[in-house]
Amino acid sequence: MKRFHVHVHVDDLGQSIRFYSALFGAEPAVAKPDYAKWMLEDPRLNFAVSTGTRQKGIGHLGFQVDGPEELAEIAARGQAAELGGVEEREARCCYAKSNKNWFTDPQGVVWEAFETFGEIANYGEDCVAGTKADVAGESACGESRCCA
Repeated sequence: MKRFHVHVHVDDLGQSIRFYSALFGAEPAVAKPDYAKWMLEDPRLNFAVSTGTRQKGIGHLGFQVDGPEELAEIAARGQAAELGGVEEREARCCYAKSNKNWFTDPQGVVWEAFETFGEIANYGEDCVAGTKADVAGESACGESRCCA
């Protein structure tokens, strides 16, 4: 089953955790010094916030999927919509290991489809500028996009 995903870049993580915890009526499922994530069931939402980027606000939108078949289905839809796209296999980002597909809509909004299959101890090895091609022209975990 798919889960909608929103990633927001913030200035003050503690303040954002307090705000979103109150708004969602739940504490984050993951809380790190630079990242927090809520896995809500109603609505089914993976909502993440992180620090460390210059550009604040919506980082990207997306869909978290349960397996490779759903990921392939969304990737095919992105191709059919002529959104181009970048495929990342075994990405190590946002404290997780994932397979991902990235697209940019006609207005420049970055979209991610991903399946997560493990955890990592830090924000991510792929988060070094220039290590991965980025659909938005920046690093894999850089200014405009990153992470589940």
